[in-house]
Amino acid sequence: MRKTLFLFLLSLFLSPCMGSNPSSVKWDHISLIVDGKRTVPVMGEIHYSRIPADEWNKSIKEMKKGGVTIIATYVFWNHIEEEEGIFRWDGQRCLRAFLKECKKEDMPVILRIGPFCHGEARNGGLPDWLFQKGCKLRSLDTKFLSYVEDLYRQIYSQIIGLQWKDGGPLIACQFDNEYRGSGDYLMKLKEIALKIGYDLPFYTRTGWPELTKPVPYGEIIPLYGDYADGFWDKDITEGAGNYWKAFHFKEFRSSTAIGTDLLGKQDETTNKEDNNYPYFTCELGGGMVKAYHKRPYMYPEDALAMAIVKLGSGSNLLGYYMYHGGTNPDGRLTTLNETQRTLGTANNDLPVKSYEFQAPLSEFGQRQPVFYRLRPLHLFLHDFGDLLAPMEVVTPNNAVIEKGDDSQLRWTYRKDQNGSAFVFVNNYERFQHLSSKKNIRFDVEGESFPQKPISIPESCSAVFPVNIRVNEVLIQYSTAQLVSRHIDSINGNTQIYLMQIDGIPSEIKVNGKTMKNVKPRGIDKAVFSCGDVSIYLLNRDDAEHLYLDRESSKTSIPLSYKKIKDADSPRVISKGPAKVAEAPNDSDFNQAAVYIIDIPETTSGTYPLLDIEYRGDCARLYNNGELIDDNFYNGLHFMYGLWRLPPDTRHLELRILPLQPDAPIYLPKEAIRQSGEELISVTIKK
Repeated sequence: MRKTLFLFLLSLFLSPCMGSNPSSVKWDHISLIVDGKRTVPVMGEIHYSRIPADEWNKSIKEMKKGGVTIIATYVFWNHIEEEEGIFRWDGQRCLRAFLKECKKEDMPVILRIGPFCHGEARNGGLPDWLFQKGCKLRSLDTKFLSYVEDLYRQIYSQIIGLQWKDGGPLIACQFDNEYRGSGDYLMKLKEIALKIGYDLPFYTRTGWPELTKPVPYGEIIPLYGDYADGFWDKDITEGAGNYWKAFHFKEFRSSTAIGTDLLGKQDETTNKEDNNYPYFTCELGGGMVKAYHKRPYMYPEDALAMAIVKLGSGSNLLGYYMYHGGTNPDGRLTTLNETQRTLGTANNDLPVKSYEFQAPLSEFGQRQPVFYRLRPLHLFLHDFGDLLAPMEVVTPNNAVIEKGDDSQLRWTYRKDQNGSAFVFVNNYERFQHLSSKKNIRFDVEGESFPQKPISIPESCSAVFPVNIRVNEVLIQYSTAQLVSRHIDSINGNTQIYLMQIDGIPSEIKVNGKTMKNVKPRGIDKAVFSCGDVSIYLLNRDDAEHLYLDRESSKTSIPLSYKKIKDADSPRVISKGPAKVAEAPNDSDFNQAAVYIIDIPETTSGTYPLLDIEYRGDCARLYNNGELIDDNFYNGLHFMYGLWRLPPDTRHLELRILPLQPDAPIYLPKEAIRQSGEELISVTIKK
């Protein structure tokens, strides 16, 4: 299996090649084209300055194993120029070193270079000193643009020799973020970048909200997004907002739910020519961060259903925000988190340190359940994206779907001129109970399947192939999902892997032969062979781990701790300037319950994860009086990577503020909404 993994990774991530002769990268109205071949990339967001530099390589490798083929990352201005004129490219702020790690792992990169980023950073990434300069921010104000040019030149100093044309990983960059003014501003940012020396295959912007004046067609590709939930909503009732629209197939590419705290109400309109660009996403919710007033609990089905809906609606690039969580670096002058009282983007209180995001890879790089749930889809896009990319969308039922609509199965398909197609099914909507849909058959491109009607289970999201040819084998249809195609480097034989969808009998018609109720046999026993092609049916767990070495079961070791101080009287929770509950400050934590956690000497040289199960309002973790991480309680455990601490660390201090049941905050049903606080357990996972 190790040899298979190596060959798979070699084929997956050495293309496109980033050696001395870089691959040709072009785009048209359909997709990216790499060396003349259409591709459907998987883009994952990771913020390099929120990850310690010595963890970058491991993080990039884990993203690759999850099926990510492009990395996106912000360059937060205030992370590198918090003090005016003092640019920091040291340690985890060193963009050049990060890009070199990406090059080492043959991972293309899209830089989101601002000047405004948001990303729940203080002021959206704009440094505090900029607000004192008397210029109009994010505009054509020449004084503001002079500061932007200085920023862009500094970033350029980090990318010299690492652009795509040089054989480097940098394939594109994004200008500003969620900008709603005139496209002249975005074009001016591009003009500045080109003058400095940026020379990349393409340039991007966020496609939401609609610009008051569009950019000239072909200059900057709009990328879109959708989220299953949002911390930014001021409405703290469950299911508030338009997030339900992300779970039904639609022609409208954008979202009216993103950033409503900043952007307000948005119409379902885009600039006239935007639909002539390829349909790409850059912010498909891989999870969601927690604000103090609203703390969503995310499920693996959220991201999977949204991804399948986007593909079925015509998207040819899946970009997840976030794919890897992180931790805010320390600032010299301030903390670097967004709060209601900062100068910019002052609408939400975010944790001081943690940017965990409930992403496929956690704040400390651990694989979460959503990592595995998404992975078979990513393998499919790598191996069959060239077939999918040119396919047009066909919507069998144009009925308008409303929130919680359970009257029909949500499905669509994409087809090409040769009769090949992929059927996309989604029977999941967050917070809504979509019942099992009975008596289902599909009529697609001359195939009616399965032979007997089936039921599509609740919470099911899947992709079925129709008339897909591999060498002399024609998969006429399958109610199992197509996952991967692997060519054995020794004998040249081809293995096709399908995944049985939970609750759906696998019926496969191949070369005119219909096989009913096929049972998964694993990677060692084919269910069909013809010539040099063999078809294997896997259960979901085997498909999610295909080409991966299984992680050994983690050992959980309980740690000793003691409570040294009870919490004082509960603080008064006021609403801040943004009219939502305000997070506790440093002095408030002086009133918290205090626990001392003993750290054993045996953790030295290992990679143990501290697992804190507690209930309460929020918690902070300190080492020798220094805040190292924090957590807003929502029912999930508070985790910390002990390898980030000095090896002689023997004690940590945990402070927990008690929960007040009447607090004006949203807590999910997974949280214990009981007054007070309690440290339930502390363990080390190895």
